[in-house]
Amino acid sequence: MSSSGDMAGQTSTRPGVATALCVFVPFALGYFLSYIYRTVNSVIAPNLVADTGINAADLGLLTSAFFLAFAVAQLPLGMLLDRFGPRRVEAALLLIAGLGAWLFAQGDSLVSLTVGRAFIGLGVSGCMMAAFKAFVQWFPARRLPFINGCLMAVGSTGALAATAPVEWLLGFTSWEMLFIGLAGFSVLISLTLLQVAPEHEEAPAHLGLGQQLGGIAKVFRDRYFWRLAPFTVASQAAFLAIQGLWAGPWLRDVAGLDRGGVALHLTGLSLAVVAGFLLSGTVATRFARRGVAPGTVAVCGMTGFLLVEIALILSGGAFPLMLWMAFGLLGTSGTVPYAALSQHFHGQLAGRANTALNLLVFVGAFAVQWGMGGVLHLWEDPATSTYGATGYTVCLGTLALLQSAGLVWFVLGRRGQA
Repeated sequence: MSSSGDMAGQTSTRPGVATALCVFVPFALGYFLSYIYRTVNSVIAPNLVADTGINAADLGLLTSAFFLAFAVAQLPLGMLLDRFGPRRVEAALLLIAGLGAWLFAQGDSLVSLTVGRAFIGLGVSGCMMAAFKAFVQWFPARRLPFINGCLMAVGSTGALAATAPVEWLLGFTSWEMLFIGLAGFSVLISLTLLQVAPEHEEAPAHLGLGQQLGGIAKVFRDRYFWRLAPFTVASQAAFLAIQGLWAGPWLRDVAGLDRGGVALHLTGLSLAVVAGFLLSGTVATRFARRGVAPGTVAVCGMTGFLLVEIALILSGGAFPLMLWMAFGLLGTSGTVPYAALSQHFHGQLAGRANTALNLLVFVGAFAVQWGMGGVLHLWEDPATSTYGATGYTVCLGTLALLQSAGLVWFVLGRRGQA
């Protein structure tokens, strides 16, 4: 896949303001939408449980289907972007997301809801990578860190929109109508991409399937990739799975908050995520000027995130706003390893390295989100559809152990490139 790591420096001229906005805004809207889809179930979970009678394991499965479909799409996505361009690929995929949202709105069983959720995940699987590809085509290399950071910040406001605003809307309408609205929004953004975003006159990539797969195999044989990947996957899988679903139930069951309080705290979490994305790139860049590699910065941030999870276990529900905002702020540090891999791999391999890591991260997020549902189901009260605090302790404790193992693995692998 070609991304900022693949082709940085290809564009030497800076586009005009109008062109820059026509490139940035439609792709940023797509990434904004993808974050809404990714996190909205954390707010609507009580409605889904009440209306469909699903248990915690079912809730985890149907929500995590998003991540599985997202992961499956990663490797072919790179070849599609190179062959057909980011504008057309993302426009087509967003129509699939819209179909998925409509199917989800019609769903009345675990199977139908899971199928709809999977279509949504497939439909937004290219929102970030397509944007990165377009930005590389249109913006100078020196501007890419800033542009990419702006994209991440805009996207994370989608998580913010999926908290208190969604809770407010549920006071007037149903979750089914909410998803029908999201389906329409998906189609609107798809049409905006086709009508507003310009087409870049870049020659299609000529790498064959064998060359593409050979590059991916080279990434998976690399020592440094496997030094950094376990800690990154464990950290990001926990962050994505919990932010996207289980943070809301924790705030209800462990902190004892009502729905309004849950929405307020999830808003604080999402604001912290926005700040984290804005800060993580800046911090990594400043440390890089002092000779500190992005991989080292990432590991320090992910270690802080691990400590926050341990604090959540020990808190017993106290200080929820402070802890969950720290969760959001430090959870974004798991995106810095993508920059580390872009520096470690050169040329076209950088994009495939990031895609390979993305694949592992989203498979991990699928497993964690579904697995947490299965564990919480063991402590589920059928009368109230709430989950015992012990279940959350087991889940967070297991995730903390996995991340600790990844940290130890990174530290012991000193012969890898830092």
